[in-house]
Amino acid sequence: MRLTIHRGTKEIGGSCVAVSTETTRIIIDVGLPLVNQDREPFDRKSIKGKTVEQLVAEKAIPPVPGLFIADDVDRPDAILLSHAHLDHVGLLEHTPSGVPVYATAGTSKMMLAGSVFAGQQSLDRERHRQIYSGQPFRIGDIEITALPVDHSCFGAVAFLVKAGGKTILYSGDLRWHGRKPGMIRSLVEKVEPLKIDALIMEGTHFGSKRPPRRTEYDLESEIAEHIKSAPGLVLASFSPIDVDRLVTYFKASVRSGRTFVADAYTAFVMHLVHKEINNFPSPSTADQMKVYFNKSFQRRKIAKIEGLFAGNQIQMTDIMSNRAKHVLCFRPSNLRLDFAGVLPELSKVLYSYWHGYLDKPDWQTVQTHVVEQNGDFVPAHTSGHIYIEDIKQFVTSIDAKCVIPIHTFSSSEFVSRFSNAVELVDGKEFQI
Repeated sequence: MRLTIHRGTKEIGGSCVAVSTETTRIIIDVGLPLVNQDREPFDRKSIKGKTVEQLVAEKAIPPVPGLFIADDVDRPDAILLSHAHLDHVGLLEHTPSGVPVYATAGTSKMMLAGSVFAGQQSLDRERHRQIYSGQPFRIGDIEITALPVDHSCFGAVAFLVKAGGKTILYSGDLRWHGRKPGMIRSLVEKVEPLKIDALIMEGTHFGSKRPPRRTEYDLESEIAEHIKSAPGLVLASFSPIDVDRLVTYFKASVRSGRTFVADAYTAFVMHLVHKEINNFPSPSTADQMKVYFNKSFQRRKIAKIEGLFAGNQIQMTDIMSNRAKHVLCFRPSNLRLDFAGVLPELSKVLYSYWHGYLDKPDWQTVQTHVVEQNGDFVPAHTSGHIYIEDIKQFVTSIDAKCVIPIHTFSSSEFVSRFSNAVELVDGKEFQI
């Protein structure tokens, strides 16, 4: 097997990996950059209306043969998606329509929700080939098995890739401190006996300020305390496709005696996941949950989605008359559209995104308004990526012949920590 990391050897996000044999070539992930060359958040709107050639020149798209410029000779046999985050799927719309895309049902559903509510791309049904966790499938002479992992996105998987007597494990994005730590233990148990030739391992936290290790359960307790101590309305800011975080807010609200109020985006994600997971709360019937159709959603008039939750709808007047009894899903646009530019006095905003977004103008405006209304703005987050001490345990347990860093700005830290680490360079082929 031959391996080429087209982007990710020295960068967090924008992942794109090729695995090939003499007869078959697959691409794993086709991500947008997460940050620009100054390590500031990448503006995905900046690529709109530009040609592929322009985007390659600007390094928004890696120069992968046959993947973005249609070429029947170099066209890959398949694209595999590890999960629905834009830094792994955001360039899919620029790939040839004839190349099939392999992804879990969960990834397809999260991309659907993102397309309806966040201006992202859905997964074309004609291209989609659904894959099932733990069930091997073949593309040419390559055998692939998707293995479920816990990450801050529903439906995420790692990929076990076999060909020519060699085996690669692509970790994708994963963590050991989420709501389902048993997933990574199961992954280790399955893979450890296989004597992996190459582990392509995400290392997001290498080179970072190394935040204290906090589990999703720790965060749930912390958020519950913040809610209990809030004198007024609590506004919860998080990504709905981070289903673990969604559950964390719902459970923390219930523990605090408040009603969790989902917006339409959050409710739709819950509706999709409810069909996949037994006992997952339904936004139409769950106790201590209501659905608020914010002004942005009302303007779009999506009757089919509105009909799903109309029976459990709550109005802003009801929320405002009982501020101390609700936790409302919140986005910066709600400030202008739903609160007429003025947040209720003593509101507490709980922020559960990457800290880098706090410098964006919309979040700067929110923070200013919170202070003006004698409220409180509280970062309440834990990473969707595996912490350093867990990376060490995972890499040691897998005991691959070589470990190859990806999704990191600090691949050199792998070399200093692991004797079997091999640093690659974007676009350079490596023989397994």
